[in-house]
Amino acid sequence: MDYVIIVAGGKGLRMGSDIPKQFLPIGGKPVLMRTMMRFREYSPTLQIILVLPKAQQDYWQELCKEYDFKLEYLLANGGETRFHSVQHGLALIPDDAEGVVGVHDGVRPFPSIDVIRNCYETARTKKAVIPVIPVVETVRRLTPENPDKPDNPKAHSSVTVPRSDYRLVQTPQCFDIQLLKAANRQPYNDGFTDDASVVEAFGFDVTLVEGNRENIKITTPYDLRIAEVLTA
Repeated sequence: MDYVIIVAGGKGLRMGSDIPKQFLPIGGKPVLMRTMMRFREYSPTLQIILVLPKAQQDYWQELCKEYDFKLEYLLANGGETRFHSVQHGLALIPDDAEGVVGVHDGVRPFPSIDVIRNCYETARTKKAVIPVIPVVETVRRLTPENPDKPDNPKAHSSVTVPRSDYRLVQTPQCFDIQLLKAANRQPYNDGFTDDASVVEAFGFDVTLVEGNRENIKITTPYDLRIAEVLTA
């Protein structure tokens, strides 16, 4: 059986809202519901695991009643960090399970079905797969301050780097279940910025596949306006 762990632990601070961003409506439906429905659209048999902070679960249940949201899923409590939240989600998957598990941001409601499918199918052989998109803007890297010229206003400068050397990372990030379970038994460190970084620290290479640019992560009011256009 395949699984997806949908991590939704945002507080909405950058959104400037008292309501966590995953619960804000876009196109008349909360972001998180749209995200979960996209994965159900991909597969009617995929086991969905929602990881949500305990303090937000009562509000989520109220939203489910309000919107008559009856999609089946397992619920896990959020952790101190994303790494710990994913650990909690993985704990709901049997230790002897075989298949692929995806990890997805609850505030990314627009992964294309083709991208989801490609991530899961590629992970069956490559074991660790993430969707990425090209960088289209020019990228500059900040350089250290020049100690020999402390009065120079340009001492802390920057240089252009080849954007073709970089990719923007999206989710779902998909892994062999046993691989991700083993990798998540490592002690936590600050370098774990996503699940791919956890698996790489475990010594396993990650395969890149093409993502879709509409698969935005909704974190600011601007993102919310873009999301409204995408649902129109």
